[in-house]
Amino acid sequence: MADAEHSKAFSGLLNGIAQSRYYGNPEITEELLKRELYPELPPNEFTALHDKMQGIIKSIVSADMDTNQIDAFLTAQTKKQGGITAEQSLVIAKFWKNHKKKIRESVINQSRWESTLKSLKWRIDVKSQSRHVDQVNSSAAIVEMEIGTKDQVSEFLCLELNETKMNEVLKKLSEVEDSLAALTQIS
Repeated sequence: MADAEHSKAFSGLLNGIAQSRYYGNPEITEELLKRELYPELPPNEFTALHDKMQGIIKSIVSADMDTNQIDAFLTAQTKKQGGITAEQSLVIAKFWKNHKKKIRESVINQSRWESTLKSLKWRIDVKSQSRHVDQVNSSAAIVEMEIGTKDQVSEFLCLELNETKMNEVLKKLSEVEDSLAALTQIS
């Protein structure tokens, strides 16, 4: 039973580190984690454990480790002098499996400085009436974009493109797609 309780507390520590460091939860502090998870542990030992786990998680996150990489990394950590136990290794692997996607998204969002495209809507309108007969039945693409960051009010951009401009945009998009395909083949 002690092993299960220790694993539960250790898992709670990892989750707490993720909450405070990657998910932006200011309520989760080192003091709270010590008080709730390891009340019997002397403060200096808890700080050492907390800092070691924070460093291990930081290494895993910064390398964006896959399953094979984390297995090799954790095996090395268990063999290292003053490293982690095999039980801790299993809990860390399970933690990373469950949190990898969310932590990765959080790190990416925290590193964005510029606005991003939040949504894109488009439609094709066909003119049915016009003062000029040659403009009847001509089509226009209407493109609406929502641009902004997570914390700011979005800006909206609306474009109307005639057939010529739409063909130019499609040509540029095709060039971008070809460039991305070439890059994918290189890597």
